[in-house]
Amino acid sequence: MSVEDTVRGLWKALSARDWDEVATFLAPECIYLDVPTGPTLAARGPRDVVKRLRIGIAPLAAYENHDGLLLSDGSHVMYEHSETWQWTTGETATLKFVSVHEVRDGKVTVWKDYWDMAALQNFAPASWMDDLMSADMSWIFDATGLV
Repeated sequence: MSVEDTVRGLWKALSARDWDEVATFLAPECIYLDVPTGPTLAARGPRDVVKRLRIGIAPLAAYENHDGLLLSDGSHVMYEHSETWQWTTGETATLKFVSVHEVRDGKVTVWKDYWDMAALQNFAPASWMDDLMSADMSWIFDATGLV
């Protein structure tokens, strides 16, 4: 499988919120990082990466990834795309992302998401941030110096 196919497969699974399938694209040592929150709030390993993703996305009424420009250079893949988030209370946000992945042997080893957290907070219901802050945070991994 090409690095491009690996990344596209990962995002197709995430858009479907197929958590088991998402995990199949992640290497055992995979580090996931939302760049706006910094390396001290990363997740490591398929189980914890999926746990981290589920906190924000699973409670949504609808979630969709919109395909965009994908560029690769060897094992590195940059993916410019957007995501539409819809909450059960009716709010909707379409967020622009650039995701940077490193792929080795058909598995993502590093995944960094660059996006505007303030844009999300402007559209999300007030309860969303409260729910996020009260979620299970056992996934937290300090990736300082690793990404």
